Amino acid sequence: MAILKFRVYFEEDESVYRDVVIRHSQTFKNLHEAILKSYEFDSKHQATFFRSNDHWQRGREISLEKYDQEYKVAPLIMADTVISSEIKIPNQRFVYLYDFNRNWNFLLELINVSKEENPKISYPSVSRTEGIAPSQYGTKGLLGEKFADIEEKYDLTQAGDGFGVKDDEGEDVSLGEEGVAGEEEV
Repeated sequence: MAILKFRVYFEEDESVYRDVVIRHSQTFKNLHEAILKSYEFDSKHQATFFRSNDHWQRGREISLEKYDQEYKVAPLIMADTVISSEIKIPNQRFVYLYDFNRNWNFLLELINVSKEENPKISYPSVSRTEGIAPSQYGTKGLLGEKFADIEEKYDLTQAGDGFGVKDDEGEDVSLGEEGVAGEEEV
């Protein structure tokens, strides 16, 4: 059984990609679910693939379902379309569009075909992850949730600029308007 490896690029940044391995006999719906999982997206929105050429021009559509729009040619349905049936050239490309309101575009390129299946892998699977995935609904911080907990606990939003002045006895001295420690009158 042939194993296909697709490199799935985030269209806006080619340094962000996932390598997805899948059996040639699996469907585009399996590939769709693997891509969403690899980028940590939910599966609540519309999606479609387009068979593509070397210039990423959109060709035959393979859709999650038939949507309320006009089609020149009725789309193939992901659940009914086996991946190998749409591979026409050795480095076949596809454009994947997810969430028609936000227009998440991904570019897929077939980068390897292997004859041997790894019995330890459950297909489809992600074999490589590069770059930080975009956040589906807003911003995703590099620091993660733990930093937000620390920020809340210590209220870092109210922190001063971090500088203070101490007198000879180690007591805090307030700074005057010019940022200079005031001198006590004797």
